[in-house]
Amino acid sequence: MMRRLLALALLTLAACGGEKSDAGFAISREPVSVRGWILDVKGAQRGESMEVEVARRQQLFVATSVWVENVEHASGGISENGAFVVLDVPPGNSILGFNAPGAETAKIVMEGVPGFADVIIPDVILENGGAKVYDYTKILIRLPSSSVTKPTRTNRTAKIMGYTVPVVETPISQMGDRREYLTLPGYRPVATFK
Repeated sequence: MMRRLLALALLTLAACGGEKSDAGFAISREPVSVRGWILDVKGAQRGESMEVEVARRQQLFVATSVWVENVEHASGGISENGAFVVLDVPPGNSILGFNAPGAETAKIVMEGVPGFADVIIPDVILENGGAKVYDYTKILIRLPSSSVTKPTRTNRTAKIMGYTVPVVETPISQMGDRREYLTLPGYRPVATFK
């Protein structure tokens, strides 16, 4: 009896193919995580003092939303300090869309990202129709690997916002943070989660 139930369960899984959930949403078998933080919106008026600037940025980040274009199921969000995390992004070519005050049509275009990668994009400056980064050399694409003992650059690359970024194989033991918001450097307000 137990063998029949197990065989039936396996046949059901094979028939579903793992491609769609019960609701019919396409879910990638090799999801990518995309993390980073928003530095600002291009052309934004800076606050007159440090306190006003901190409050302005907090309001900006709270009013900003993120999604993956043409994907019905992706999870994540933006914290009050501007850090963002988006999970379940399909590998290959994807676009993250942002709606921020002053940059309602901002987006990050990613091309050729391998499955299971963790893409880290620091210091994003949102603008209508696109986005830029303060220093593109700090963009990182980590790929979990059981065959390396330290981060090792591969001969593979992907494009993030038009920049060619090398893919770095990273020991699986160092990939435990791929679902977490990044800790931002410097003086930033502490994020609160709802």
